[in-house]
Amino acid sequence: MRAGHSKRVTPPGPLVIIGGHEHKRRDREILERFARLCGGRGAAVAVLGVASERPRAVEEAYRPALEDLGLRVAFLELADRPAAQDEAAARRVEEADGLFFTGGDQLRITSLLGGTRVDAAVRARWQAGAPLAGTSAGASALSSTMIVGGDGDATPARNTIEMAPGLGLLPNSVIDQHFAQRGRIGRLLSALAQNPAVLGIGVDEDTAFIVGADGVCEVAGSRTVTVLDGTQVSATNASELGGDEALAVTDMRLHVLPAGWRFDLHRRRPLPPERAGRS
Repeated sequence: MRAGHSKRVTPPGPLVIIGGHEHKRRDREILERFARLCGGRGAAVAVLGVASERPRAVEEAYRPALEDLGLRVAFLELADRPAAQDEAAARRVEEADGLFFTGGDQLRITSLLGGTRVDAAVRARWQAGAPLAGTSAGASALSSTMIVGGDGDATPARNTIEMAPGLGLLPNSVIDQHFAQRGRIGRLLSALAQNPAVLGIGVDEDTAFIVGADGVCEVAGSRTVTVLDGTQVSATNASELGGDEALAVTDMRLHVLPAGWRFDLHRRRPLPPERAGRS
């Protein structure tokens, strides 16, 4: 490399964090946005069904929806770690214009993929600029910390949730999905009470939080995204509790953002919709 010249760094692709149950036939705004990010008609997408124990049913749901949008679909079941080490499977990821993690169990994603050829290929394609979407469990796996279990209806307490490391593509975050529909604010509060530095992101069904390379996210879809910011928390008793004792947490910041609203991850500030014609 010549002196004075630096290598151009390609920003990673957008993350499309979907709360689950996105529309696949009519009013399918989220899948249409994903298709456009991939390059539109003719683009190749690798759909990773690793989270599901019923991959055929998942394929039957997503293949026709994505092909109807003009995408060429390569579906990867990846039922075990040897399948995720397969060179041909990794090559299909490397050749894709976009990547899509389906729903199921987020712990299957991390435990079956972690450290494999397919895992390395996914990270390389995303780092090279390919969009990466995850729905339901596929959304939860994208954060640095995953909620892998917990009763959404329970009073927030230390044992309300079970957590594990995620893929870490969205650092310093914990993502929950089916958020309002399954009453999961209590378990997201429990997660942040135990580590207030982490940003909590709760995504409703048929809703997406689209993360750009500049750290500005946009809400799309028919419902809302709830963002919890614990950096200003003044008190929490999380370290003092027994398993089922009620949680105390004060001065937690909460934002509820509908479609068109944005959120700046670096400044941790909500941003109103951009107005047409604004300079």
